[in-house]
Amino acid sequence: MSLFPNEDILTKEIESWKGFADSLPAEDRKTFIKILNDCYKYTKAINTKAQPFPSEPVIMALLFSQHKMIEWLEQQISKPKINILKPLDQSLNEI
Repeated sequence: MSLFPNEDILTKEIESWKGFADSLPAEDRKTFIKILNDCYKYTKAINTKAQPFPSEPVIMALLFSQHKMIEWLEQQISKPKINILKPLDQSLNEI
């Protein structure tokens, strides 16, 4: 019996992806393991699916996490940009 029974399903599922992770190049493996471990944020939602090995909710949690990152990046890109060349342009005009 585990102290954290709700995490057992997710932990087993993440372990089941170990062979896949091991076959990736080192840099990709590190990223893949990180995104799998990010699934622990969604343990409650994953466990509501109530399957012994819930690949589908784990994948949904991964997609959700990635989508949130994409939205954050889109916000960063759409922020007004500071014109870092303006002081350089002024200096060139003065010469």
